[in-house]
Amino acid sequence: YGEKGEGDDSQFYQITNLPTVVINTKGAQEVTSKEEELSSVVYIVSEEGKKLLATEKTGVRGRGNASWNFPKKPYRLKFDEKQQLLDAPAKAKKWTLINNYGDKTLMRNILAFELSRRFGLAYTPYCHPVDVVLNGEYRGCYQLCDQIEVNKNRVNITEMEPEDVTLPELSGGYLIEVDAYASTEASHFYSTLGTPVTIKSPDDEDIVNAQTRYITDYFNRMENAVFASNFADPETGYRRYLDLDSFLKHFMVGEMSGNTDTYWSVYMTKDRESDKFFTGPVWDFDIAFDNDQRTYPIEAHTDYIFASKNSSVASEAMRQMVNRIVKEDDGARQRLLELWSEARNTKGIDETSLLEYVDKTVELLNESQKLNFLRWNILSERVHENPQASGSYEGEVAIVKNFIRKRLPQMDGFIGR
Repeated sequence: YGEKGEGDDSQFYQITNLPTVVINTKGAQEVTSKEEELSSVVYIVSEEGKKLLATEKTGVRGRGNASWNFPKKPYRLKFDEKQQLLDAPAKAKKWTLINNYGDKTLMRNILAFELSRRFGLAYTPYCHPVDVVLNGEYRGCYQLCDQIEVNKNRVNITEMEPEDVTLPELSGGYLIEVDAYASTEASHFYSTLGTPVTIKSPDDEDIVNAQTRYITDYFNRMENAVFASNFADPETGYRRYLDLDSFLKHFMVGEMSGNTDTYWSVYMTKDRESDKFFTGPVWDFDIAFDNDQRTYPIEAHTDYIFASKNSSVASEAMRQMVNRIVKEDDGARQRLLELWSEARNTKGIDETSLLEYVDKTVELLNESQKLNFLRWNILSERVHENPQASGSYEGEVAIVKNFIRKRLPQMDGFIGR
């Protein structure tokens, strides 16, 4: 058909400087379910088109709760074989594509995960911004992220086998989530104080009744210990069951980012090698950094954001549990001050460093955000919980930067008082 045109056919087409994720479902079916996986072929083009991952038999389905109701949908990928995507540390089958529809900076999760790394949580989920094309249609700028699951390079705890039902084996290998949506999950329980908890690992298909009974009882012990009269005693109180440092680091990420949803969803682990629950990883920050009309403006609050009656909690017991630890336990308050001071002085929790990170992320996202808002023309609209609509990407970024400038001294005052 004529002569070959001029051009460079030595590399694949990458839409912007970000990796391009191409998903082609069987028969070009639209993804309409969070339960039913569609068989798909998935390609990931990266390194300026010089690298290609091509897979077949990859399942794709919807994911998320409130985010699933947006026009720009979030997705979960499940590869037939474990894959190590881009520069992620984990090799795994399951990965998520976060849509960030209500976050017009497209970076609030990225920033919060950076806070998690700087505060020193044991594991911070991997995420990388990408462009997504579904069945030939550009769907926007997404974040390719870890699935929160047990994996040596994700949640690194010892998984139990189904036959491990002796008492010593029952003592560990759990990933749970204090989860306001727990009742929609197959494997869940309610604590004696009414806190809804989803059991993430062992999996629904593998968990046995003895394991469910064990982790339910152990969570109740921890929760009841927080509300006991001797709760603050380092030896006999709640610290027998809850690792304080991980709890406080998780708390600092949620509060520094002003995340209204911090205690709507809280991941915890219980390893076989420990008698304690560890808090983390952090997750879900699309309405953080002053992006929630229910708590905006956060600078006007005279107390921590978790204490606001407009913040989201899975149960009132969860709010009171946080209150007991960070306000009523003098030892925990002292430890919080130590961790915060260390982060402020040596871990990059300062205005200059954080704003530099924002600017770097803006540069990374700049090409893709332009296409994203051509596809989703919402910069002048308030969507989801937006308290305002700036009308420009630069205006949205300015909201985050102004929040950081004001939040740091506010947090200094809260923790130091």
